[in-house]
Parts: sequence; C-alpha cells; structure tokens
Amino acid sequence: MAGSTFGTIFTITTWGESHGKAIGVVVDGCPAGLTLAPSDIQPFLNRRKPGMSKYTTPRKESDEVEILSGTFAGVTTGTPISMVVYNTDERSHDYGNIKDTYRPGHADYTYQEKYGIRDYRGGGRSSGRETIGRVAAGAIAWKLLNEFGITPLTYATSIGPIHVSSEHFDETEINNNPLLMPDARAAKEASAYLDECLARSDSAGGVIECVVSGLPVGLGQPVFGKLDSELAKAVMSIGSVKGVEFGAGFQAANLSGYENNDCFIKTGKATNHAGGILGGISDGDQLVLRAAIKPTPSIAMPQATITTEGLETNITIKGRHDPVIVPRAVVVVEAMVGLTLIDALLINCSSKLENLKKIYD
Repeated sequence: MAGSTFGTIFTITTWGESHGKAIGVVVDGCPAGLTLAPSDIQPFLNRRKPGMSKYTTPRKESDEVEILSGTFAGVTTGTPISMVVYNTDERSHDYGNIKDTYRPGHADYTYQEKYGIRDYRGGGRSSGRETIGRVAAGAIAWKLLNEFGITPLTYATSIGPIHVSSEHFDETEINNNPLLMPDARAAKEASAYLDECLARSDSAGGVIECVVSGLPVGLGQPVFGKLDSELAKAVMSIGSVKGVEFGAGFQAANLSGYENNDCFIKTGKATNHAGGILGGISDGDQLVLRAAIKPTPSIAMPQATITTEGLETNITIKGRHDPVIVPRAVVVVEAMVGLTLIDALLINCSSKLENLKKIYD
C-alpha cells in the first residue's frame, strides 16, 4: 500500500491498524539537538484519545507513547525517530456482523474493490486510530515550530447546526468544555443537540478552526507547492474531513474585489480575508484555516446497504463509536498543519543563496 508517507524534508510514515498489535510512526528529517521525551508527545495524544467524555467512544486506551529510536540522552540525534502506541482494548468481535457487509459512509467497499482484501476490524488503516501516528509526529513538529515563536490555537467553531458566536468568543473557554468550543453558550447548546443525536442513535459533524500566529513571510512556493494547497492536501488526508477553507473562504465568493482585498498599512494588513497566505506564500499575518468534519458514519440506526456478494440488506452497526468526531479531530488538524509548516520552513531555508551562506558564516 502506497501513500503512508507525508512530507518532503520533514517526513513521517505512519503504520499499524485499528485492531492490530500497535500503531506507530517513523519521523525522518528532524534536526539534531531538539530536547525530546515522551512527556512532549503524550499531551497531544491525550487530546485525541478515546473515553474522555460521553461524546467520544468508550473504548479505553491509555495511548501511551514509547520512543524507540532517534534520541540519545533526551535529545534528537538527526536519525529517524520511531514511536509506538500499543492497542490494549480492541474488541474485534464487535465487527463480526460486518465481515461480509459494507458500512455506509466507510471505506469498506472501495478498499475491497481496490485491494481485493480488507481488515474489517474497525476499518484497519482507514480507521481514525491511524491518526495516532500523525499526532505523535505533529507534537514534534510543533515543538520545533515553537522554537521560532510559531504557535497554534485550534478549536471547534460549530457542532451540527450550532455555531460559535464572535460576540461570545473566549479563548479560555476552549478547555472548559468537552467539545472544545470557545463559547460557553454555544458549547451548552451543542451538548444538548448531541444528546438528541445520541437519543436517536445518530451522529453529528462540525467545523474546526486552526489559527497560527508567528509565521514569517515567505513559506510556500508560488506554483504547485503553494502553502495553502499543501495545507489543504494535508488536512484533507484526514479521513473525516470533507472540506478546507482559508480566511474568508467560500464567503469570499460573496464579496466584491474591493471588499475582499486586504489593504496594506504600516503595521501589516488592514484585514485578513486571505487567511495569511498571498499567492501561495505566507504573508506574515495569522494563518486561518477551517476544516469541515463529516458526521460519524458508524451509527446504530438501521441503514440500507449491500453484502460483498451484491445482495441488498440492512445493517445496524454495533461497537463503540464517537457520536461526534470533532473534539478528537481538533488535535489531528493541528498536527497536520504543524507537519506542513515545519516542512515548509525547512524547504524555505534553500530559497535564497544568502540563507545557505549563513550556515558557513
């Protein structure tokens, strides 16, 4: 299977299945000299692990990371960093009823057609559990980015039809509610909406926003390696993401050119409809990215489907599933943004001859 490696200089290769022995990642291209310990990685994994609230799957996994290589005396050596998280609470028997049946909204059918074989236990590589490797690698990416004063703020701006209000936006509220919404009133309404979804065995989607501060001007390439196209590719590779936008995003289509243009002033730009990217290159303003997350496809309501033999049938999905993916996906979006940005930063070191000469000054 191709397609498990991401990045150009700072690369990651994820491996493992949802119900296999373990999930992991190999990170290559990380500079030597970065202090790194499991305690730098674990907080990121804790943000995505299951069982943290009634709105996440009750699957109980500690998701404790172990660093197998790439460090010595707590410092990166410049060699590949291998990390592993062992699965301890997989229940493969929960998936016995879907062995020969395709789940609506999942990759069961397409995997079977492409490879002629699939791991039906939780979806194998198509499971959201694959993102453990991305998040572990993303923790390293953000530790590197923090060295340059580059920081993220990521949260849910909507759950189902409930949206965060700009009037009530409160950054400190993000970690005060299980939905990671920066608006206490919206979080309360969204919780009530999710309770309704749970009562009818249904699920919900939402939107995640990632705002990055401290980016220098110049990241990204002007043609095929545009920063926004690389970020979109990275975030769209997350299984539950169905759309990505920057700055004003799709709303820009409703504006006139005069309204949408970000006029330059002495302190930077008067507005940021571009979301921090002009011509595919970072402009020094805040990067503003939003990702649309689909409703969890695994629901306990009866749904029409077909068997692997092409026979029509109904399916009721059993097992432990998230009624909403959004809260756990927040850190996954943040990780993919961080991995893209650190790669762009390293690539940018070779954009000018003077940059290379500085190494030998």
